Amino acid sequence: MATKSNMPIQEIGSKNPVLFSKVRTTIETMFYRNNVIEVTSMKQAYELAKNAHGTIISDLEVANATELGLEEGTKVLIFNDGSITGRQARLRRLVDETNVESFASLLREVEFSSKDKVMYHAQVYVGLDPEFMVKAHLLVPQGYENNLYSWLMNFQIVNDEYTKMYKNSKVYEEGDIFIYSDPDYYPAQYPEGLALFDSKHNCACLLGMRYFGEHKKGTLTLAWSLAARHGYTACHGGQKRFELPNKNKVISVFGLSGSGKSTITLSNHGGKLKTTVLHDDAFIISNTDGSSICLEQSYFDKTQDYPLTNPQSKYFVTIQNVGATKDDQGRIVPVNEDIRNGNGRTVKSKFATSNREYKFKEKTDAIFWIMKDNTLPPVVKVNSPALASVMGATLATKRSSAEYIKGEDPNKLVIVPYANPFRLYELAKDYEKFKSLFADMGVNCYIINTGFFLDKKVTPQVTLGLIEDIVLERAQFVAFGPFSDLQYLPIAGFEPDFKDQAYLQNVKARLLDRLAYISELDDFNRLPEEALQALKKVTEEI
Repeated sequence: MATKSNMPIQEIGSKNPVLFSKVRTTIETMFYRNNVIEVTSMKQAYELAKNAHGTIISDLEVANATELGLEEGTKVLIFNDGSITGRQARLRRLVDETNVESFASLLREVEFSSKDKVMYHAQVYVGLDPEFMVKAHLLVPQGYENNLYSWLMNFQIVNDEYTKMYKNSKVYEEGDIFIYSDPDYYPAQYPEGLALFDSKHNCACLLGMRYFGEHKKGTLTLAWSLAARHGYTACHGGQKRFELPNKNKVISVFGLSGSGKSTITLSNHGGKLKTTVLHDDAFIISNTDGSSICLEQSYFDKTQDYPLTNPQSKYFVTIQNVGATKDDQGRIVPVNEDIRNGNGRTVKSKFATSNREYKFKEKTDAIFWIMKDNTLPPVVKVNSPALASVMGATLATKRSSAEYIKGEDPNKLVIVPYANPFRLYELAKDYEKFKSLFADMGVNCYIINTGFFLDKKVTPQVTLGLIEDIVLERAQFVAFGPFSDLQYLPIAGFEPDFKDQAYLQNVKARLLDRLAYISELDDFNRLPEEALQALKKVTEEI
C-alpha cells in the first residue's frame, strides 16, 4: 500500500516521527472517538447529505448513478455556504518548529470542544495509478454532510476494486492524509477561521471553513507535497494527449480558475483531432520518466459556464453556492449562472468526458503557461529552461471569484507561481522541478495569453487554433522583437509592432514587474540567483 497505517505495535511511537508527531497524532486521535460515524459507501453519504438541514433536493437526476455507487433516480443536491463562496488563502498557516507547541495546544482544545458533536469519517484514494496512490481521511461534523458527500465523489471512495490496486501499489515512507474539519469552530486567536497544514506529516485542520473547495484543495495540497518529496512535479493544471498518426503528444496547461485552463483541456477541437484527457485541475509529472498521474476522478467546475441548456450540466452530482427556482414543469432546478453570488460550483462526474485516462505513460511534450497580460501576443515560445521555469514562477493572471480576498480589486493583475496558490514547501523546489522538465526531459515551453492583446480579445477559437498548429508542427515561430530567448507565432490581427517604442516599454515594464516580484520574495519563496539573472537578461535586451 502507498501510505502507511495500522502499524505493528513495535513501530508505534516516537521511534516513527513521520507518523507520530505532536500535531499529526492530535489530529488523528479525533478520528477514533465514539462520537464518530464511519461513512463507507456513496449511498450512505448521499442519504446523509440529502437529509441534512439546508439541503435542496433538486428534481434533476444524477447521470450514470449506479456506476457512481448510487441508486438509480438519485437526485442532484444543492447546498449553500453563506457569504464566503471561495478559498481564503490568507487564513492558511503552516506548522513549523517555532509554532508547533501553540498549534498542538489549540488542536487539543478543538478536540475537547467537539466531543459532543456527531461527526462523520470517510476515506478516499488520491492518485489513481499504482505508481502513486495515497489514502486520505476526512472528518466533518453533523450539518456538513454535503461537504463529505462531495469529497467522496470528487476523489475515489475506498472500495474493493481500488483497495486491491492500492495494496499492489508502490509503498512510500509516509502516513495517510488526515484532515479534520469543523466549519462552526472559530478559535479566539483566529476569529475569521484557520486552515492549518502540517505538510511534513500529511495532516491538516480546517476551522471556520464552510466552502467545499477548502476541503478538496486541502486534500490535494497535502498529496502534492507528498508527491514532490518523491520525485514528482506538483501540477495545478490540465493535461491532455493528442493521438496523432505517427506520435502521441501530451500537453500540460497551467492557469488559475477562469483562465481558460479547463476549456483548453476538455476541448475536442471540433472533432478534428482525437484527444484523451488526464484531468483539468490536478496531476503530477514524474521527474524520472516524464509520465503523468491524475489525482482525482471528478471535476470541480464553475456552474457559470454551464447553463441548464448546456449538455454538460447533465453530469452534475452536487452543486454549491447557487440559486434555485422552479421550471415550467414545476421541477426544482439550480440557477447555474452567478446571479445569487460569484463562484457557484459543481462536482461534475467523471462521465462528463468519455475520453479519460488516469495515467499517461508518454512524457509531456509541451507546457503552456496561461497569462492574461495585454502586452503579450496569443502565444510566445520560451527557449531557455531557466527562463521557462521563472516565467512559470511569475505567472501573471487575473484572480477569479474562486479566491476570496477581502477588499481586493477582482480585476487586479496578480502573480501566482505555477498557478498553484496551495504550495506548502519552498518555491525553489518547484522552480528546479519545472526547470528539469525543460532541460532534462526536452519539454517545450509556451506562454499563451487568453485575455487581451493590447485592446483585442484573444478568443478561445484563436487559442485552440494555435495549440492545434503547435501540436501538428505547422506553427512557424519568429523572433519576438529583440529578445534572444523568446519567439512568437504571427497571427493575423495580433501582430506586435516592435518599431513602437511605447509598446516595447510596456513589455519591458511587465517584465520588470516580474523581476521586482522575485527580487522581493522572502526566504520561503526565494528563487536561485540563476532565475533572477535569466529574467534580468530579458529586461536588458530592450
